[in-house]
Amino acid sequence: MFIDTHAHIFDEAYNDYKVSDILNNAYKNNVYKIVCIGYDKKSNNQVLELSKEYKNIYATIGIHPSEVKNCSEKDLDEFIEFAYQVKDKIVAIGECGLDFYWDKDNISMQELFFRRQIELAIELNLPIVVHSRESIQKTYDILSCYKGRVRGVMHCYSGSYEMGLRFIELGFMLGIGGVVTFKNAKNIIEVVEKVSIEQLVLETDCPYLTPAPHRGTRNEPAFIPLIAQKIAEIKHISVEEVSRMTSQNAIKLYNIE
Repeated sequence: MFIDTHAHIFDEAYNDYKVSDILNNAYKNNVYKIVCIGYDKKSNNQVLELSKEYKNIYATIGIHPSEVKNCSEKDLDEFIEFAYQVKDKIVAIGECGLDFYWDKDNISMQELFFRRQIELAIELNLPIVVHSRESIQKTYDILSCYKGRVRGVMHCYSGSYEMGLRFIELGFMLGIGGVVTFKNAKNIIEVVEKVSIEQLVLETDCPYLTPAPHRGTRNEPAFIPLIAQKIAEIKHISVEEVSRMTSQNAIKLYNIE
């Protein structure tokens, strides 16, 4: 059994594709659990509805750093209040974090939103799903302030092996997605090779980052085995072992059945 720990199957890219079809295709490929990730007000409600309708879909809610520019501190307060209302229906806070690739003119607000969501996760005893792009050191600096209290996953991890170990020391797992199958993915291949399988979880980030050989097409949870196969090849272990360990890691991380 595989678990996709980061999916956006509510995305507009699937307007011609029913959720039931996405799930059936996933099941055919031995992907039986999907964590759907919210990142703004609309998607937070969408993932909750999906988790209510489908027993093998789990929801997280958050405010993505790229959405911060569209939010006020009042919106953040309302999100936190909302999180308390639905705390028993979610498995994590996030996608949240820092993104200095797309947005560099609101760094202080991004940091504020990130810290408040970390503190919310701690208060609710939930893990966090961390987005970090062109901001790896600052992300680490902030998370290290909460060492021993915060846990979670570094979504679509793209940092160095050495930095990966530092995040693991803080209590984080590393999310490995389709990028590991790309020809120029030397950095993440080194991470996968050297980091223990006990610290990795599988994710698609669908509909984005489709693994080879389907790169350039719409991603979906059914492609998780392709990521697992590449990890098995890199680590010289069986796909079955990758499936068993990463699913065990995800179940522990998100406290799911």
